[in-house]
Amino acid sequence: MMKKKILVVDDEFEIVELTRMILEKEGFQVSGANSGMSAIKLVQEVNPDMILLDVNMPEMSGWEVLRVLKTDETMSHIPVILFTIKSEVRDKVHGIQNGAYDYITKPFSYDELVLRINKIFENLAIQKEDSPSAMRG
Repeated sequence: MMKKKILVVDDEFEIVELTRMILEKEGFQVSGANSGMSAIKLVQEVNPDMILLDVNMPEMSGWEVLRVLKTDETMSHIPVILFTIKSEVRDKVHGIQNGAYDYITKPFSYDELVLRINKIFENLAIQKEDSPSAMRG
């Protein structure tokens, strides 16, 4: 089975590297980006199975990146977890309403991060199995 590819986007290099170490230890293939523009470029090159996206970034915020991803039909299917220090309920609601699958606040728990990622992949696999196209094939 091929490793699931995850793109971690955060302007803080240390967060990208820490998250990469955690996720690679769990068997994921991880790419990192330190800005919104490089993230969008990498999505097109790497075609990740999931994106962990920081909200507070200079130049292009995570909100803007999410909007670009969700309005481009070649990228809109990729599940995005917003990954941020913004812990207000209104930010979480805004993120989910605008296409994020989940919202994890930093500092994050290793176990919670891995659990949420695995749960999303499980749910997507179940949805795929239950889809009419899967039943035809």
